[in-house]
Amino acid sequence: QVQLQESGPGLVKPSQTLSLTCTVSGGSIAANNYWLAWIRQPPGKGLEWIGYYSVRTDISVYSPYFRSRAAISKDTSKNQITLYLMSVTTEDTAVYYCAAKTLYSGITNPTSYDYWGQGTQVTVSS
Repeated sequence: QVQLQESGPGLVKPSQTLSLTCTVSGGSIAANNYWLAWIRQPPGKGLEWIGYYSVRTDISVYSPYFRSRAAISKDTSKNQITLYLMSVTTEDTAVYYCAAKTLYSGITNPTSYDYWGQGTQVTVSS
């Protein structure tokens, strides 16, 4: 069973770039047909889907809301994907999750993901 672990800075200053890494264990990214996503939950709000990386096609797709300032990269040698979110503001304060699913159906629906990391709190503040 795949396991996911997020890591990154807990505090980021406004206008900086947020970088979060998801380490996958229990299975190789390269050997399995996963869709690996980043999802966040701001305080008092629901889950927001940021985007996903497709292992099979080696492409990343983003929510229109984040497309202009988000990027997801992968490092198969380390079994990791990394989220970059540029020009952050206080509105980007949230718990950020790495999640995985094995079926494409419902790819933009956060509740459709099968596996989740524990989440990491990110606060944007000067």
